[in-house]
Amino acid sequence: MAAQKSRRLPPLSGVLVLVMASTGLVVVDLTIVAIGLPLISADVADGDSAESVVVTYMVAMGALTQAAGSLSDRWGRRSLFLAGIAVFTLASLAATLAQDLWWLNAARVVQGCGAAVIMVNGIPLISDRYTGEERNLAIGAWGSFATAAGLLAPTLGGVLIDAFGWRAVFAINLPLGAAAWVLAARVLPPTAPAPSLTGRPDWPGSLLLMLGLGTATLLMLRPDDTPWAGQDTVALLTACLVLAAFLALQLRVPRPTLELRMFTRPAFCGAMLAVLLSRVLTIGGSVYLVLYLSDGLGLSPTSAGLLMTPIFLAQIATGMVGSKLLSHWAPGLVIGSGYLLKGVGFTALALLITPSTPWWALLGPLLAWGAGGGIAGAPVMAVAVEVTEPERVGMVAGTVSTLASLGAGVGTAALGAIFTLHDGASTGSQAVADGTRAVLTVSAVLAFIAVLTTLVLIHPRRVNRPGFGRDLRLWW
Repeated sequence: MAAQKSRRLPPLSGVLVLVMASTGLVVVDLTIVAIGLPLISADVADGDSAESVVVTYMVAMGALTQAAGSLSDRWGRRSLFLAGIAVFTLASLAATLAQDLWWLNAARVVQGCGAAVIMVNGIPLISDRYTGEERNLAIGAWGSFATAAGLLAPTLGGVLIDAFGWRAVFAINLPLGAAAWVLAARVLPPTAPAPSLTGRPDWPGSLLLMLGLGTATLLMLRPDDTPWAGQDTVALLTACLVLAAFLALQLRVPRPTLELRMFTRPAFCGAMLAVLLSRVLTIGGSVYLVLYLSDGLGLSPTSAGLLMTPIFLAQIATGMVGSKLLSHWAPGLVIGSGYLLKGVGFTALALLITPSTPWWALLGPLLAWGAGGGIAGAPVMAVAVEVTEPERVGMVAGTVSTLASLGAGVGTAALGAIFTLHDGASTGSQAVADGTRAVLTVSAVLAFIAVLTTLVLIHPRRVNRPGFGRDLRLWW
């Protein structure tokens, strides 16, 4: 009985508790602050918009993840993780004491840097602690907890702000961050960089990447009602040139920030493409579905938000299912089945959406959407780790986080263009329904494309079930 129980859940260790708790802090801070923006605006922004408080955090985090992941391979997980928690906690203190918007934005930039370091060390720390099926289950538990934290963040933010004011959303990080630092100091073993990664870090490449990604992220986070201007075009071209220079440099330096040769492995490309498409569909699709629920069906913001919860609840509930399926199915089949379920959900939603659709008719497709994401999530991470050398897991984690951020921005922008293109032929709730139907139709097509690319690139001939031993793995 005990042996069977151990196969259902990974052994709960201090490392897993630490990674889950610290990741929860970072994920919560992505959304919890948005609840307090009206009060922040009135208190420290003189009534002006305070959206920059959210944007600065996301830009800093998105720009630094790849560099932070590569540095964790070079400098060791423990020292960098401790530094990340310390920076995040001290920046939260500075945000709590902020007296004006500039001060608060500066604190949020620093906080985003600490958050990037915390996030990209999650998968490497789990990979160092667990192997085989236990590692897959631990990744599944970590992903499910992160999803739950993101789901609970708005509710937690509302309670804190109503009881103590907007500064409480930052102050809550102080005891939690301090406890996480103490736990990390106790449970994380000393780590040394791999001998193959010693030497001078790729500082020029890291700076180019941070500049390019930061500019691109800032452009993708522009408000929807802001018209495209000439300076935006210049910024976009600059970001493209900077990123092109970064890629060229990575082929020349002996110790690159991003090892481009990883992308010559089909299974790795399949996993990274799955990460990108997952965020395009989840973030981009949900934005316009919420718009349909509020403007198309006339639901209140609270009701629209509650109707979206089946997606996240199903994803949490099935987060461990994908990890367990890896013990019986090839990874490509597991990931492909998740995207197939997502595609079915999107297709059903696209067929059902009208201005008069009853809200309860959407529950089944929403559950399919979320369940598909839960099944595919952990296996994607497991494949990415399995086909990469152990000393480059931090680099892989940085690539995953970077592509996830880009996917969220690209999905929102690209699907937004489709929405605008198809909602102009009608007016009112019918226009919103038409635009949302077009978005969901394209999302369904992308999900089915993801099924095909996954089955081809993550083929059993290229990667065995993760955890069956690196010596048995077929790289090509």
